[in-house]
Amino acid sequence: MGKKGRKEKKGRGAEKTAAKMEKKVSKRSRKEEEDLEALIAHFQTLDARKTQVVETPCPPPSPRLNASLSAHPEKDELILFGGEYFNGQKTLLYNDLYIYNIKKDTWTKVDIPGPPPRRCAHQAVMVPQGGGQLWVFGGEFASLDGEQFYHYKDLWVLHLATKTWEQVKATGGPSGRSGHRMVAWKRHLLLFGGFHESARDYIYYNDVYAFNRDSFTWSKLCPSGTGPTPRSGCQMSVTPQGGIVIYGGYSKQRVKKDVDKGTQHSDMFLLRPEDGNEGKWLWSRIHPSGVKPSPRSGFSVAVAPNQQTLLFGGVCDEEEEERLEGDFFNDLHFYDANKNRWFVGQLKGPKSDRRRPRRGRKEALEGACEPAHGGTSTPQPLEVVRELVAEDGTVVTIKQTLPAPAPAAQPQEEDEDSAGGAGGPEVGPSPRSHAMLAVKHGILYLYGGMFEAGDRQVTLGDLYCLDLHRMEEWKVLVALDPDTQEWLEETDSDGDSEEAESSEDSEEDSGGQEEEPQHTELAPEREHAQHGARPPAPCPGLGTAR
Repeated sequence: MGKKGRKEKKGRGAEKTAAKMEKKVSKRSRKEEEDLEALIAHFQTLDARKTQVVETPCPPPSPRLNASLSAHPEKDELILFGGEYFNGQKTLLYNDLYIYNIKKDTWTKVDIPGPPPRRCAHQAVMVPQGGGQLWVFGGEFASLDGEQFYHYKDLWVLHLATKTWEQVKATGGPSGRSGHRMVAWKRHLLLFGGFHESARDYIYYNDVYAFNRDSFTWSKLCPSGTGPTPRSGCQMSVTPQGGIVIYGGYSKQRVKKDVDKGTQHSDMFLLRPEDGNEGKWLWSRIHPSGVKPSPRSGFSVAVAPNQQTLLFGGVCDEEEEERLEGDFFNDLHFYDANKNRWFVGQLKGPKSDRRRPRRGRKEALEGACEPAHGGTSTPQPLEVVRELVAEDGTVVTIKQTLPAPAPAAQPQEEDEDSAGGAGGPEVGPSPRSHAMLAVKHGILYLYGGMFEAGDRQVTLGDLYCLDLHRMEEWKVLVALDPDTQEWLEETDSDGDSEEAESSEDSEEDSGGQEEEPQHTELAPEREHAQHGARPPAPCPGLGTAR
C-alpha cells in the first residue's frame, strides 16, 4: 500500500475513533440525565405526600442564591421560591415557598401539594390577575456533587388567592434551559436567551418566545434586525413605551480543546413591535448615555417605582488558565428608558447626618482662622471590615469600600448622572452576586446571594431594604449570622459521597431539608452550568438572572 493509501486509512481510523468516543460520551450523557430524572422523580414522590396546604411560622429561610423573590400584587408580602446552596461537598436544591409579611416582619413557610420540582436559576414573573399569579419557567436541577445538571422546560403558575400550583402543559415552547430572562408584556410572557449544558457540550441561546396567557399557547418570535448574541443572565425589562430592553449577560465559547473563554457582555438592545404590529418584531442596538455599570455578570435586576430599571451588584471575573478570580460589587445603577440614560445610585445618608448646626458670624470667623490640623488632604474612602468565624475556626473577612463623605465646607453637588445624593459611611449589603430583589411600595428588598473568599463560596441569608424615594440608607431586616457558617472540604472518598447522599435522603424523608442549620458557605470555584462559568442571578418580577 502506498503512502497516500496508508495516510487515508489512518485518517479513517481517527474518524472512527472519534465517532466511537462521541457515541460513548453521548451514551454517558443520556445515562446521567436519566439518573437525574430518577432523582427528581424520587423528590416528587416525597412532595406527593403533601395533601393539604400547611402554613407554618418560621425563622428566615436558609441561605441561598438563584432563587426568585416576588412582590404580591395585592398584599404587603414577598414570595420566595426555590434556589440553591453549596457547602463544599453537597449541592442542595430547593422548591420550598416562603412568604415574608412586610408589616409584621415575619416569615411563613407554605407547603402546597403538587409543587414544581426543586430548581434554581429559573424565572418567576408576577401578574395581578386572579388575585395574583406567579408564573415560573425552566431552571435547573443538579446532582448532589454539583457535576451534573438537568434543565427544565416546564411552565407553572402559583395561584396566590387559592394557594395552588398548576402545571401548564403547552407545546411549542422553549427548550430546557436556565439563566434565561422572562417578563410580563401585556397578556403575554416574553422569554429570551438562557443556557443549557450536558456532559458533552453547552449552548447559549438568543431566541425569543411569547406565551399567551389567554390561549395558553407558545409562539416563537422571529424579529428582524440585528439582535443580541446568545447569552444568559442578562437584564430584560419592559420600557414605558412597550419595548423590551436587553442589557449585558454572560456567555462562553470553546477556544481550544478543554479550554473555554467567557465573555461578560455590556451591549444593549431594544426589541419592539414593528410599526405597532404585534405580529412583527424588530431588534435595534441602542447606545445609552450616562454612566453605565462596569462589565459584570451575576447582577440582580428590579423595576423602580418610576419604571426605571434598577441593577445591583454582580461580579467581574478574571480568568487565568483553569482559575477564576472575581471582584464582587454592591453598587446600584438605574436605567431610565425615557432618557435612554444610565445613572449611578448614590445614597444621601440619614437626615441626622446631613444636618449641620448653624454657627454665628463670629464663631465662623474664629473657626476660619484656626489652623487646619492634618492639612487639607482629601477625605479617603471608608473601608468597612467584617470578620465571620466558621464552625471549623476559619475566619472569613468581608471587606466593603464606601465612598468618602464630602468635606463639611464643600457639600457635594448632585450629579446629573447619579440618583440620590452624596455617598456616606452607611453600611449596607456586602458585595455579592446572584442576590434576589423585589420592590414593594417603592421599597427595594434584597435577600441572599453569594461571594467568594479564596476557594470558598459564601452563600448569604441576610435581608435588607432601601427606600427608593428617599435614597438615604439601607436598613437591616435579617442580619448575617456568623453561627450559620459551615464549610466542608472537598473529598474524593466514595464512602463520604455515599454518606452524604444517605444523609440527604434521610433529611428528605423527614421533610426537614430546609430546616437544617442555615449555612452561609464558601465554595470552590466551580463552573455552574446554568450561568455560564458562574451562576448569573434572579430578577424579581422580571425573572431570575443566572
